[in-house]
Formats: sequence, structure tokens, C-alpha cells
Amino acid sequence: MFGRNRAVASVDVSRNQLEFDLSKVVFPNSLSWLDLNHNKIYGSLPVGLTALDLQYLNVSYNRLCGQIPAGGKLQSFDNYSYFHNNSNQQHMATVFRLCLLLVLVSPALSELCNPKDKKVLLQIKKDLNNPYLLASWDPNTDCCDWYTVTCDSKTNRINSLTIFDSAIPTTNFSAQIPPSIGDLPYLQTLEFHKLPNLTGPLQPAIAKLTRLTYLTISWTNLSGPVPTFLAQLTNLVFLDLSFNNLSGSIPPSLSQLPNLLSLRLDRNHLTGSIPDSFGYFKVTEIYIYLSHNNLTGEIPKSLANLNFTRIDLSRNKLEGDASVLFGPNKATQILDVSRNQLEFNLSNVVFSNSLTSLDLNHNKIYGSLPVGLTALNLQFFNVSYNRLCGEIPIVDVSRNQLEFNLSNAMFTNSLTSLDLNHNKIYGGLPVELTALNFQYLNVSYNRLCGEIPVGGKLQSFDMYSYFHNKCLCGSPLPPCK
Repeated sequence: MFGRNRAVASVDVSRNQLEFDLSKVVFPNSLSWLDLNHNKIYGSLPVGLTALDLQYLNVSYNRLCGQIPAGGKLQSFDNYSYFHNNSNQQHMATVFRLCLLLVLVSPALSELCNPKDKKVLLQIKKDLNNPYLLASWDPNTDCCDWYTVTCDSKTNRINSLTIFDSAIPTTNFSAQIPPSIGDLPYLQTLEFHKLPNLTGPLQPAIAKLTRLTYLTISWTNLSGPVPTFLAQLTNLVFLDLSFNNLSGSIPPSLSQLPNLLSLRLDRNHLTGSIPDSFGYFKVTEIYIYLSHNNLTGEIPKSLANLNFTRIDLSRNKLEGDASVLFGPNKATQILDVSRNQLEFNLSNVVFSNSLTSLDLNHNKIYGSLPVGLTALNLQFFNVSYNRLCGEIPIVDVSRNQLEFNLSNAMFTNSLTSLDLNHNKIYGGLPVELTALNFQYLNVSYNRLCGEIPVGGKLQSFDMYSYFHNKCLCGSPLPPCK
């Protein structure tokens, strides 16, 4: 999936068992989103990352070492993009190193585990029915060395607890979130992930964890409402409650979280409308996932105030006008409102230049496809099952296994963007292409032959629009022999 010449904007392979040397990876220049967290990736961060216009980066929970390269966007991300890479997390925002100090396992710290924290952890283990996953939680050893536990290097207080495993024996782990979790006052990261037998509501004790910046409780069987007390956790940057059985309405008070950058409530059973207050988050560049719920009503007009990086409202029962989500000056990269009952005129929509994925399928959207779509570097586009009409200015069937004779193809006069790259298309370029007002053309990586017709816009594109074909020749490629 990597490679300098690939047109990839987003890569997310998080939470797998991938094991490779990141130092040797060459990234495409188009990459703006890279999520590798929770794998077994080793090596160091390649200096090539500094050349990318990254909007999101997460390489936490791996086995990386070495100094984080200076430059580009790498220093714009916080500690949580890098932590848990064989380091003690000491002052990472300043020194930006992944594994300079290994004092967490030194004898000097072996006796410094805070006894209050240790007592709480042992109670948590008991409340979770002593699962095998927590076998390392031995009262005779240092709690800072226990699996899923991280201590602060200065205070030796527990600052991270990440309990996740997709292979926990079902007979050994059946419980609710222990109330004693609230007795770890220095906790900054709390994660319960892929624990199918974790049930019950979100414990009110979590409200006591006022230092939390990262809260993930996902892929469990938690039920009940999204609690309003979450608004008290004013340091939260990431809140992920996805893939649970939560029900009820979305608390408007979540918009009061002043530092929130990411909100995931997708794949639950939430009802009601999207709160109007969501248009007034303190941080305007945010990504929100509310998909796969039972949300109803219209999309609040106040959401026009936000500069979403990613927004996914798909598979709900939302109605009305979604055009408030669009705009030429927004930083939106991925927008998905598919499978709702939205009804608006797409002809009037102006898109952000940063948009790489647009999914509007299965709605009641009408009008025609705006010509502005031709200027976008879309990697994914779906407007099927709507009420659109008019001519299609864009054709993008790139990176498939299509096999046909291009010489016999007929094109509409309104076509302004044609992307056929990375297929098995053969034949030659029809001379009719010279009559079209192309804004974009790419037929590279096919099996085309013959001379490129002279005229129209065909010579205005560089060789990369045509190269890697069987025997295509003529300007801008080398002359035919």
C-alpha cells in the first residue's frame, strides 16, 4: 500500500499484528492520514515523513526506537501519537524521542510502585474475575512493570491503563467496569477494547479521572446512555465509545469539552437528533463518527461552523439539507452521509480541495454533479441511489481489473475528468478525446498502444498521465518509432 508513486491519502492499519521495519518504508506524497497504532512495528520513523502534509498521525503502541525526525508536521502532534514505544514517555513533547530511556524496568524503580495505585489495580483485577490477560498483575512485583500498565517516570503514579484483547476466554472475563477505576487519580489514558463480556453502564467513577486525555471503551457490550458526566473530563482529547450497545440521545454537553479532537459514538443504538451545540466545539478542526445508529431529524445548521477533518454520519435516519457540511475553505478529507434520507441540491455545493473521500449513496439528493468535482483528488466517490440527473463530467474507475478496448469507447461531450489508471485496458486512445475539455486525464499503468492523438488538451498533461503502457508513444511520451 506504500510507495512514492501511489495516490494514497489515508492509511489505517491500526490494531492488528503487523510486524515490519518502518525505517524502510517509502510513503506516497499524497498521504495525509497515517494510523499504525497497536501493532508490532519496529525500526524508526523515516525522515521522509517530514515531507508529508500529515493531518493525522498515530504510531503509538508499537516497538519503534530512535529520535523523531525534526521538521514537517511531526512536532505538531502530541505525545499520544507516539507513546508506548518502549519508552517511559518522559517529557516527550519536548525531547521527541521514542526509546531513549528504559528506566521503567531498572532496579531503581522496582520498589517505587505507589502502594495506593497497586492496591487499586489488584482490586480492579479481582472485580474483573482475575482474567488471564492480567496474569502479570502479581502483588509481589512492581505494578509499573505489569502488562497494560504505565507509570509516570517522575511520580511513579499510574498514568495509563489499556486493557484490550480479542481472545480473552469468555468464562474468565465477565464483569462491569470496576468502580475502583476512579481511584487512579493520575490516569491520563484509559482503554477497554475488544472485551465482549464487559457489560453494564459506563461507571460514574470515571468522572473522577479529571486528568484523562484519552478515553476508549470500544467493542464491548456496555449498555445504557452516553453519560453527561463525560463533559466534566475537560482534558479529553480523544473519546471513543464505538461498537457498544449504548442507547438514548447524545448529550449536548459533550460540546463543552474544550480540547476534544476526536469523537466516536458510531455503531451503537443512539436515538434522537444531533445536538445543535455540536456546532460550537471549542476546537473547530475535529473528526466525528456517529454512523450506524438510529439518529433522526435534520443536520444542525450550526455544523457549518466546524472545520471537520473527518465526519461520518452514515446509516442513520437523518433528513433534510447536508450542504452545511461542505465549503471551499474547510479541511475536510473524508465525508460520509450515505444511507440516510437527506434531500438537497448537489448542484449548488462547493467542495473543499482537501476532500479525498465522498460517500453520498442511498439518499434523496437531486440536481447534477458539479463541475468542481473535477478539481478534486478523490480516492473514493459514491453518489449511487439518489435522484441526480444531467451529464457526468467525471469518470474514475482507476485501480481495478477492467479489461476492454479503449479504441471502441464513446465519450460524452461533458466529460472533463477521466481516470483509468491501473487497469488492463488495451487498444489506442481514440481521436475523439481531442474534442473534450479535459481538466484531468490519467490512463497510466494499462496496456495501451499507438500514438497519442495530437490536439485538444491531450498534450497539456505530462508523461505521468500516460506512462507504463505497452507501446503508447507520441507527445508528451517519446516519439513513435
